[in-house]
Amino acid sequence: MASAAEQLASNLNFSTFAKAEDLKKRLWFTLGALLVYRLGTYIPLPGLNPEAFAQAFRGQSGGILGLFNMFSGGAVERMAIFALGIMPYISASIIVQLMTSVVPALEQLKKEGEQGRKIINQYTRYGTVLLGTAQAYAIAVGLESGSGLVNDPGWFFRISTVISLLGGTMFLMWLGEQITSRGIGNGISLIIFAGIVAHLPTALAGTLELGRTGALSTPLILAIIVMVVGVIALIVFVERAQRRLLIQYPKRQVGNRMFQGDTSHLPLKLNTSGVIPAIFASSLLLLPATLAGFANTATLPGWATTIVGALAHGQPLYMVLYGAMIAFFAFFYTAIVFNPKDTADNLKKHGGFIPGIRPGERTAEYIDYVLTRITVIGAAYLIFVCILPEVLISQTGVPFYLGGTSLLIVVSVTLDTVAQIQGHLIAQQYEGLIKKSKLRGGKRGR
Repeated sequence: MASAAEQLASNLNFSTFAKAEDLKKRLWFTLGALLVYRLGTYIPLPGLNPEAFAQAFRGQSGGILGLFNMFSGGAVERMAIFALGIMPYISASIIVQLMTSVVPALEQLKKEGEQGRKIINQYTRYGTVLLGTAQAYAIAVGLESGSGLVNDPGWFFRISTVISLLGGTMFLMWLGEQITSRGIGNGISLIIFAGIVAHLPTALAGTLELGRTGALSTPLILAIIVMVVGVIALIVFVERAQRRLLIQYPKRQVGNRMFQGDTSHLPLKLNTSGVIPAIFASSLLLLPATLAGFANTATLPGWATTIVGALAHGQPLYMVLYGAMIAFFAFFYTAIVFNPKDTADNLKKHGGFIPGIRPGERTAEYIDYVLTRITVIGAAYLIFVCILPEVLISQTGVPFYLGGTSLLIVVSVTLDTVAQIQGHLIAQQYEGLIKKSKLRGGKRGR
């Protein structure tokens, strides 16, 4: 049926936004928080030689450091206090999610509702502190091993670096939670989104400069623009695509009245795993090249040099492993975040059933069957979106900044944020209609 929400959505206009005072406050709060984050990416670590580090970073920007630099909004290349970014929190969240499916006590907490989620979130914060401390200490030791990167190496530098980097990560975690509760959108996702988008003007200017100097031909630049638009359209289409399973509820009798059974839908996203498979695959594949870059190439054995060369960007082995790992993590992460058995049990508990499927175990098997089939399509979509820029880079040498992972994050976060804004506007207009109806009812009573 054409729901009231859909009718209200079609009537949204600028006047509705102008009246939404709470929404405007949330938007201003979100923009202010993101501005604070961007300022923090320019505050360097104490005791570091910025010029020497910038020169050393340029030699490693093609490895995993380049990926982390993209997610941190350029804080890694400046080695700012936000250089760790929000990645330790994301890693801790994924680890805790994995443990909830393995540890029975955590699985029980997950089923206890709001109180259980609060305890799991607290465990995630503890995990963030542990991971952040380990990573910050490793960064401090790595900086000291570089020639002329640290002005005064020693334990004082290590301790100050750990405190600065860990404090930056914990502040970003808190800032993301504040954006989620008091602003618009998912705070953690918006922080990553802001870091990626901040580099877009520079990347675009650099591409146009290459075209001006003749390094890139005009037809090639136009082809890149067309490809980007096409990939964005594909991402929007697939990220909004759902397989909706029909759910029916039996007739029920209340007193002497018989009520017709209700129907609803169980939406299964085509890409349930989101952008996680691409991030994991990129990180693991770039790790050998990054470690080799920090090591002395003269001391590396021949087999290690061969492996590092085969795993370089654009190499056939890199492409094959990248696609295989994306497919693996797509299925693996989907199995972690969506449990068909729990869904079937909840349906059975509330009297719902899928027409033609016996409630309980048979329903769980059917949901798992459907989810597996659509995950195949979702994994193929992720592989295509992530591999296409790699092919373009290897064949043409185009400095394509917005790779598949970046595009996925930018488009997905934009869709989620726009949906939340529209939801606030619909709620605002719905409240206005209720007030008008009450006023009309009061006038008629008089």
